[in-house]
Amino acid sequence: MTRVAAIDIGTNSVLLVVAEQTADGVRPLFERATITRLGQGVDRTRQLAPEARQRTLDCLSHYAADIERAGVARLDVVGTSAMRDASGGEQFVREAERILGRPPRVIAGSEEARLTFIGSLSGLDVDGEVIVFDVGGGSTEIIVGKATRDLLPHVERERSLDIGSVRLFERHVASDPPEDAQLKRARADIVSALSDAPAATAGARLIGVAGTVTTLAAIEQELDDYDAGLVHGARLTRDSVDALALRLASQPLASRKMLPGLQPERADVIVTGALIVSEVMRWASAATLTVSDRGVRWGLVQQLLGC
Repeated sequence: MTRVAAIDIGTNSVLLVVAEQTADGVRPLFERATITRLGQGVDRTRQLAPEARQRTLDCLSHYAADIERAGVARLDVVGTSAMRDASGGEQFVREAERILGRPPRVIAGSEEARLTFIGSLSGLDVDGEVIVFDVGGGSTEIIVGKATRDLLPHVERERSLDIGSVRLFERHVASDPPEDAQLKRARADIVSALSDAPAATAGARLIGVAGTVTTLAAIEQELDDYDAGLVHGARLTRDSVDALALRLASQPLASRKMLPGLQPERADVIVTGALIVSEVMRWASAATLTVSDRGVRWGLVQQLLGC
């Protein structure tokens, strides 16, 4: 059996999966998700904040210990929106390499989209035309393609948009709870960005990836303890997403932090994240979406194992 590890250093969170190839397919051994908010202030300053960089390096140190104990044969590490957009990334890469033994690769939006597409479909029974969207902290990837049960998913067109939960929160939200005018400006920003999204395929199945979407599913299910088995493959309707977006925006931050299914560290940016999900569903004319608990890190695992 070949054992591999993949780390996705995002704008809001750092994700790790350790998995192995078995006779029955790819089996995850364990996963980690830590909110470090590497992209803190990047939309305004275009620099990595020292405290955000240190939080992320501390997280990587813990992950390095997990990886060493697991005895993996291969590791891949990538950085996405915050590391693409900010200066100071070179020093961060050097420090991360010292910890992990290999430097993170800063990947372009197109590669992020392809890895998201491949990873998100793993473990789902999907066949036919699909639209995958990944709401990150700094950007949202829209990928249109085709899934088949026998072959690797095929990307037809993709676009990385500069709208993410952290970016929009820092840009538009200035009160607690947010004022209606702030939310309207955030929605307008989202709608404007989606005008540059690739053309949606009529009737395609919509699949949502990453922390915002999985958190909405966890809140709807009122999960005190996050359970990937209950979230991966769950369905969210447009009505339920709109209701959740309204509910979250109407509550002060302290109340949101107490909600089952919502990590306290995500309680501020979940408001703008929910708006992105809502507008993507309208853009795709989708009444429902399928939730995927997998994304870039799982795409990396597929590559490492030659799947």
